Amino acid sequence: MGQPRAVGSAEAASARLPLVLTALWAAAVGLELAYVLVLGPGPPPLGPLARTLQLALATFQLLNLLGNVGLFLRSDPSIRGVMLAGRGLGQGWAYCYQCQSQVPPRSGHCSACRICILRRDHHCRLLGRCVGFHNYRPFLCLLLHAAGVLLHVSVLLVPALLALLRAHTPLHTAALLLLPWLMLLTGRVSLAQFALAFVTDTCVAGALLCGAGLLFHGMLLLRGQTTWEWARGQRSYDLGLSHNLQAALGPHWVLVWLWPFLASPLPGDGITFQTTADVGLMAS
Repeated sequence: MGQPRAVGSAEAASARLPLVLTALWAAAVGLELAYVLVLGPGPPPLGPLARTLQLALATFQLLNLLGNVGLFLRSDPSIRGVMLAGRGLGQGWAYCYQCQSQVPPRSGHCSACRICILRRDHHCRLLGRCVGFHNYRPFLCLLLHAAGVLLHVSVLLVPALLALLRAHTPLHTAALLLLPWLMLLTGRVSLAQFALAFVTDTCVAGALLCGAGLLFHGMLLLRGQTTWEWARGQRSYDLGLSHNLQAALGPHWVLVWLWPFLASPLPGDGITFQTTADVGLMAS
């Protein structure tokens, strides 16, 4: 009786590990950013109005970022708890031997989550969860606001970087930004300078990664595709720009980018989907 419980606990722990590592990485970046701004080179000189606007923007970005992370993790994209029995099995349905269940079109089994995901797009390694029908919206908004937060932090660090560049040669500054750990271990930089380089590298790389992901998934969003369908050149569910946006983001697709808790219910159930062929038959 103890073995299944132990196996289940091990699976739950392995599923939480990527999220824990991501949280530790974010905490390290946050602490080093605080070190840079408080004990290191310091924040950029700002007037009262600019400081107020910076604080308001940072609050808005963080609330959206944390809100979308919470929604993404709380939304279960899997077939767990979804009543598939009694549904008419049509074209595109398949049988999953791991889940021992019939699964609808656009669904797929995830070896990491160990279950089939409705409208599966991909498995997010950083958050340890699949992106599917029920959490695609917070995932997209998360990419947007994560890129915004990282870019904002990078802009805040520009004056400190300029001061570092003036204090050292360009070659020394380039070496610090490219190899901060090596420069720290060889004693060529102070802890504050290392923290500045580490936070800058992390924020710039993270912003580029999130921006690239947002552009890629934005393209998929406009075409009504998942990553799996894009890789195989399938566009069976592309019903036009407006329908594709509403199918993934709900009727208030313009406003959901601004606030994560805005009600914008998805029009489908993640089980049945209209195809371009269906629309063509209806039009004829």
